[in-house]
Amino acid sequence: MSASETVVWPPSLWAATAPEAPVLPELVGDQTSDVVVIGAGFTGLSTAIHLREMGIAVTVIEAAEPGWGASGRNNGQVIPTLAGHDPSAMVKRHGEAGERFNAVLRDSAHYLFDVVRKYQIPAEAEQAGWVQPVHSPGRMKIAEKRVKEWSAIGAPVELLDAPAMAKMLGSDAWFGGFWNRTGGHINPLALARGLAEVALKLGAVIHARSPVISTARTGDLWTAKTAKGSVTAKALVLATNAYTGEFSDQLAPDIAHEVIPVLSWQMATKPISDNVAKTIIPDRQAMSDTHRELYFARWDARNRLVTGGAAMFPGAGGTNLRHAVAERLKRLWPQIGDVEFDYVWSGYVGMTPDSVFQPQVPGYPRIHTLGPNGYAWTGCNGRAVALSISLGRELAKATQGISLDELGLPLSEPKPQPFQPLLRRIAPFALPLYRRLDAQEI
Repeated sequence: MSASETVVWPPSLWAATAPEAPVLPELVGDQTSDVVVIGAGFTGLSTAIHLREMGIAVTVIEAAEPGWGASGRNNGQVIPTLAGHDPSAMVKRHGEAGERFNAVLRDSAHYLFDVVRKYQIPAEAEQAGWVQPVHSPGRMKIAEKRVKEWSAIGAPVELLDAPAMAKMLGSDAWFGGFWNRTGGHINPLALARGLAEVALKLGAVIHARSPVISTARTGDLWTAKTAKGSVTAKALVLATNAYTGEFSDQLAPDIAHEVIPVLSWQMATKPISDNVAKTIIPDRQAMSDTHRELYFARWDARNRLVTGGAAMFPGAGGTNLRHAVAERLKRLWPQIGDVEFDYVWSGYVGMTPDSVFQPQVPGYPRIHTLGPNGYAWTGCNGRAVALSISLGRELAKATQGISLDELGLPLSEPKPQPFQPLLRRIAPFALPLYRRLDAQEI
């Protein structure tokens, strides 16, 4: 996409229902700021808001429009954990920085909802909790361990046996699991656009349709260059995650090549009648289970069940997923009857190579320094909604010289993957392995 092209939105439920986006200018000419942020997704916009709350000048440069990337395409589940590992693993990997990160992650869902409430963002936010049911009896050991570990650091988690899980979800398809009361769900594009409006009202500058081509550090300053202009600042935050390499192969290639952008497909049913809806996740928690080929669902504000699936060959707009996911919903909730989808769309998730190709190995997010007063993070592995808002706060503090010893930013060096373009093409072929491992557990 060039800066002059019209932004094309995915045919998503969120694009059809979110409030209108703010009208934003392209970046034309050379500008200066205290901090330049690349990417107007959750992380970038949260960083801008927290900087403006501190009175710091900030300019955000977005390749398309706020929320166009993963922030506006995901399922909207607000989950205060990472995928595949527990607090002790983070501490083992990062020491005291891991402990601080665990505290950030533990509180991340509640913090997101606090930001929504503070600024009255119309994001269809429901803090109904997040639940992770287990798909096999053996996986209850994982749920028990996670409850033990998260409880030990103060998270409001609770273990559920099979009858309690069946009551919570309206289905006996699972064998128990656990839930966290601070989680929930939002309309993600509405949240992204709302965060952009807040940032603008606080005095941030946001430029849209202005892909950053490259960054450079000269002396004590960073410069982010686009086709028509540039922003020079004392500090830089790269907040582009899975879309880092989509607009320019010169933008942070080490960051772009250390994750595998994987298509995640989302699907929204036609509105479901009240009498049926009240029997399916009746208290409206967000749900994602322990399958490697993840089963997940949540309600939207219009009685649509929003779920999704994975495909080796996604076909034309994910059409070939409709039948399989509809049959899955009928297996989980027979009372739903025949299922039809009004919306099917996709977007990239920034997956770490270990989580894609070694499903028994947990994948960790990657948080980096790009140089003096330059920061980036990537590798969300599908759990960025809650975390990104809190990381925006931490990154804003980092740009202002607050010691990293006080922040929840476990730093590591970028590890670009050899043959990353090839890995990206073959990543969908890991799906049969996931299905085989899931079936073995059952």
